[in-house]
Amino acid sequence: MEDDKLLMEDEDTQKDKYLTFTLGNEVYGIDINVVIEIIGIQKITVVPEVPEYVKGIINLRGKIIPVVDMHLRFKRPGKEYSDRTCVIVIDVNDVLIGLIVDGVSEVLTIPEKNVVPPPELKASQNKYIRSIGKIGEGVVLLLDWMKLFSEDDQSLFDDMSAEEASEEAT
Repeated sequence: MEDDKLLMEDEDTQKDKYLTFTLGNEVYGIDINVVIEIIGIQKITVVPEVPEYVKGIINLRGKIIPVVDMHLRFKRPGKEYSDRTCVIVIDVNDVLIGLIVDGVSEVLTIPEKNVVPPPELKASQNKYIRSIGKIGEGVVLLLDWMKLFSEDDQSLFDDMSAEEASEEAT
């Protein structure tokens, strides 16, 4: 009972909070409750026969994590990594995935009243944008992290993590 109360309080403190990051000139936000950590870009081991946007895997303190270049995931030209490039490690259905972004900005609280649905654009239905957060005169594109990766991606990431477990067992 006490644990449930603490969990509810923790969820309340994370409500309406988004980690914001940049890709090119756009600012995106992702629910803070799926973010595990933010790390600098590391040596990436290329894995054969994966989608182009999956850059490979990294070893983070013994955990093998697939990393995805968000420029490529959004079908944009790739960009050379810089000292501001970082990896946002998120938990998607109990699988850790690294998102390579141009830079992390800040954690913002965007009240529900300042969040609106994205406009319906026939030419470009962006299934990854859940909503738009209004911040002063600017906007933050709030990602639907559940839609970032298809079921095929999920099974690919599960397989990559399973290889880690089998390698540790030997």
